[in-house]
Amino acid sequence: MGGSRRKIAVIGAGGWGTTLANLLAEKEEEVLLWVYEEDLFRVLLAKRENEYFLPGVRLADSLRFTHSLEEALTGRETIVCAVPSHAVREVFLRARPYLCRKSLLISVTKGLEDGTLLTMSRVLQEVLGCGSEVDVAALSGPSFAKEVSRRIPTAVTVAGTSPGAAQEAQDLFFRPYFRVYTNPDLMGVELGGAVKNVMAIAAGASDGMGFGHSSRAALITRGLAEMTRLGVSLGAQRQTFFGLAGLGDLVLTCTGDLSRNRQVGLELGSGKRVEEVLGGMRMVAEGVRTAKALWDLARTKKVEMPIAEKVHEILYHGKNPREAFQELMSRMRRSELEALPLDSYSF
Repeated sequence: MGGSRRKIAVIGAGGWGTTLANLLAEKEEEVLLWVYEEDLFRVLLAKRENEYFLPGVRLADSLRFTHSLEEALTGRETIVCAVPSHAVREVFLRARPYLCRKSLLISVTKGLEDGTLLTMSRVLQEVLGCGSEVDVAALSGPSFAKEVSRRIPTAVTVAGTSPGAAQEAQDLFFRPYFRVYTNPDLMGVELGGAVKNVMAIAAGASDGMGFGHSSRAALITRGLAEMTRLGVSLGAQRQTFFGLAGLGDLVLTCTGDLSRNRQVGLELGSGKRVEEVLGGMRMVAEGVRTAKALWDLARTKKVEMPIAEKVHEILYHGKNPREAFQELMSRMRRSELEALPLDSYSF
């Protein structure tokens, strides 16, 4: 692009969207942040601080805000999708008329769409249509918005529908404190980012019940096995799940105190009801919605995912977390490396 300032729209002003918009503005790119909530839009204009989702972070003076999708997207050749997974289809159906014919659309949303069971890049591609010339990429990896906003060293990875899309996204986000790798495996990168949120709920529940480090380590390790089995069945590359978007993000989300999904698990493990936990949250815990889609996907692909199954039962069928863990521990004995189809087991 010859060193000229890129015109970028970031769609979604949650903690992650605001953090990445600010990162790009500090690179002296021309960034417009679309804000869904009208009250938050007014706060951002008045205080240049996202008090709802990223309190305490002063935003770059060059970062601009809008409440209009048309204004956000018109003339922008790079778009970052940072809305929650359940809103991606709706928002981008509304956005489609304003998208440039040739542009790069980068998803930083982690999740699966309920019903269709699609990753976010697939949802975006479906919305855009088969004749679209828009390239799609997905950025994922172990990263907390609050830490990145404080310029704490972080490494992530990005994959795209073409090598050029991934490389352009890498160049866009790369900073001295924000190292971006490329990965050719779009399915693996997105699936790792979705599954780890469900496993973090399990890890949080384990901690909430007072279980120890050994229990958490077992959940992380077997969660990685489940993630890998499902990914390979969907055509992803096994090695992706041992990288930043798989193991890296899984470890962070299952152990980090800033993880919203782990926090949901902690409260469930301590005895709170699902409705009580979710009713007290302003920010989205993607693992709650993803748990249903993930379990449906596992059954469709006939892949054994016992941890994902128990999280689904806790969230959607009221199963007691302690009972769920007892059932996990009493499953039939087998080799650690064994991976049989889902329909080989009776539940």
